Amino acid sequence: MASTGPVRIAQYGVSHAHASGHASVLRADAEVDFYGVYEPSEEARESARRSSAYEGARWFDSADEMLSDDSIAAVAVEGHVHECLAFARECVDAGKHVWLDKPAGDVLEEFEEILAIARDSGLLVQLGYMFRYNEAFQRIFALADAGALGDIFSVRGRMSTSVGVETREQLSRHKGGILFELLGHLIDAVVTLLGRPEKITSFLRNDDGPVPAFDDNTLTVFEYENAIASLTCAAIENEPFPCRRFEVYGSKGSAIIEPLEPPALRVCLSEPGFAYDTGAGYDGRPYEHGWQTVEIEKRPRYVDDVIAFVADIRGEKQPDRTLEHERVVQETILRASQ
Repeated sequence: MASTGPVRIAQYGVSHAHASGHASVLRADAEVDFYGVYEPSEEARESARRSSAYEGARWFDSADEMLSDDSIAAVAVEGHVHECLAFARECVDAGKHVWLDKPAGDVLEEFEEILAIARDSGLLVQLGYMFRYNEAFQRIFALADAGALGDIFSVRGRMSTSVGVETREQLSRHKGGILFELLGHLIDAVVTLLGRPEKITSFLRNDDGPVPAFDDNTLTVFEYENAIASLTCAAIENEPFPCRRFEVYGSKGSAIIEPLEPPALRVCLSEPGFAYDTGAGYDGRPYEHGWQTVEIEKRPRYVDDVIAFVADIRGEKQPDRTLEHERVVQETILRASQ
């Protein structure tokens, strides 16, 4: 039976690049009781206290104080990537649903153990891939599911950034460098469309120099029986956000998002008539024949992710991604990072 009233959610860690953004959305959602934060690093904790995202937040003195509170239904795990699996394991062991920010660590077996505990205990584990509820991506997934794109034979994506030496040094501990850290957002979308790749070939390079152990210029190619996906990611790109893009090509149609945020979508269909309803004010007009620009509502990151997570906790719907999907995405990221 679905529960009512705000869902009590806490946060474990504040060092993830998306931690403050996610905290801000949790605090702003009327269906969430953002109940507090635990951060084991005193330095990170004091820095976060000065952020508006955590203004007035409760700070737990220990992980046990937070996790032993039975009123807390879920925990958002937002530490450094190399910390997050250990944090998430503590959470599921304590019977908490988990929002786990991406990617899910370096060791697949550790993540699989967390998923197994969650599965056996009836717990949720939702990864923080921020394009899952981006309307442009949702429209592409809907077109693909309905067969409106036909047989998908090609997917291409680019998602780059620019990071400083300190961040490069921290990320150099992970095989794959910037691919491991960032490209999972697009890998998640490719797996949604095409499933687990049969073969992966990656090119992992350091072309900028200051941290030789950090892969800063990367390309990965996924091969399927009847499709190829190629994704690129660099950490040295000038003004990268307008160039981020995702392209899907099928036998009946194509779809291109550029930029990814705020999303701008163009669609080309050989067979018009398919309609997509966002459920939030869209008038249901069908797509036309040929190329067309699709108007997309601009929404902040994480808002719809949190809405979905709360609905899943309450039992109002089934999760939009299975635990097996989360496992395959992480396995694919790690395969691509070798």
